[in-house]
Amino acid sequence: MIILTYLFVLLWEEVHGWGFKNGIFHNSIWLEQAAGVYHREARAGKYKLTYAEAKAVCEYEGGRLATYKQVEAARKIGFHVCAAGWMAKGRVGYPIVKPGPNCGFGKTGIIDYGIRLNRSERWDAYCYNPQAKECGGVFTDPKRIFKSPGFPNEYDDNQICYWHIRLKYGQRIHLSFLDFDLEDDPACLADYVEIYDSYDDVHGFVGRYCGDELPEDIVSTGNVMTLKFLSDASVTAGGFQIKYVAVDPLSKSSQGKNTSTTSTGNKNILAGRFSH
Repeated sequence: MIILTYLFVLLWEEVHGWGFKNGIFHNSIWLEQAAGVYHREARAGKYKLTYAEAKAVCEYEGGRLATYKQVEAARKIGFHVCAAGWMAKGRVGYPIVKPGPNCGFGKTGIIDYGIRLNRSERWDAYCYNPQAKECGGVFTDPKRIFKSPGFPNEYDDNQICYWHIRLKYGQRIHLSFLDFDLEDDPACLADYVEIYDSYDDVHGFVGRYCGDELPEDIVSTGNVMTLKFLSDASVTAGGFQIKYVAVDPLSKSSQGKNTSTTSTGNKNILAGRFSH
């Protein structure tokens, strides 16, 4: 019993020390771009790229596969991604700022799988392009407006961007769409925005949106939210502007109700909406 109590105290100190800083949840930091390095996955999802395909993804955007040293330089300023990807010369690994129970094997640094002899293995990609358009990021400000790459111009083909919003513990996120124009598709499989009521794109799926009508406002159930934007290889549109503000969980604007709906005009696919 004494040993269990001691272990619990150690774990609690670790979680408390890492998980919260100045009231903001920092566990699972994921900066999509740092020091010119950014993470890319295939349109089909995680771990779908061969070495040749990973090189092509980076080169298509005007960059190249990042070297080990470039990924490490990005890691030192906060680049943390729990997904193995191709680097230059056929190397595979991923950058860890702070280890978690399911990521990093309890280590920090570049989790290095070494140079792969089988270049047909499928992983993600780590690209390097200091001139790349801003695509994604981590926001902790109480309010902010962010846009699709290139807005107000049309976004490019083959974009994958993540925005992670993390506010002070106890706050909620009120998300509003100011402009919205994505390729229209009955199933939202071409170009779309996905919203997750959580810190990643695995949990808390809210909905997938496309078309040209403004989606309804969304209020999160907690202090974190993730948005993913994806465009396919053809047909672009005007893009979007999205605004969020921090709200007190007891304020009137956060008193939402969860309604499951699929709408027309602007498509909302498989969504449990948190609307005000």
